[in-house]
Amino acid sequence: MTRLFEGGQLVIASHNQGKVREFGDLLNPFDVTLISAGELSLPEPVEDGETFRTNALIKAHAACKGSGLRSLSDDSGLAVSALGGQPGIYSARWAGPQKDFQKAMQSVEDGLDDNKDRSAQFVCALALAWPDGHAEVFEGTVAGTLTWPPRGSLGFGYDPMFLPNNHTETFGEMDPVEKHQISHRADAFEQLVANCFVKS
Repeated sequence: MTRLFEGGQLVIASHNQGKVREFGDLLNPFDVTLISAGELSLPEPVEDGETFRTNALIKAHAACKGSGLRSLSDDSGLAVSALGGQPGIYSARWAGPQKDFQKAMQSVEDGLDDNKDRSAQFVCALALAWPDGHAEVFEGTVAGTLTWPPRGSLGFGYDPMFLPNNHTETFGEMDPVEKHQISHRADAFEQLVANCFVKS
């Protein structure tokens, strides 16, 4: 039996404003007041897990401990088939300390070289944690292909080079409302909401 989130404050365990905005859009229908880890000046924990799920739990529990509040985190990234699933859990690290995703996208493209297999998927693990140590975790995916050069200035991260299957626009070109309906984060959120949230 999953535990319900029954309204009130929720810490988004991220310093990434693009990600925080997405969380806000997705949680808008619910009785929740969002605060980001950045607003609370919480330190970013060391993400030394080997899976998206483990890293999401590390971040959620760290935000709970630092704030004393319930926390929601995600760990997400791009898994490229021809690169053996890389950058995977290291997706943000490929962008370096300056969070330069132009550089990260170029690294992916360089790694693919002339490989004809450009299939990839975005993966998102969402962890909702309570100060007593309880947590719920849900994982979502969206499949697509990688395009070059990158297209569009919407979204963030690797979005401009990711073309979801059966669509003609990259996540970087797509209206955020449409992206929220099909993204890996939307998939994980749908599971989270179905199990843990009640509309106000």
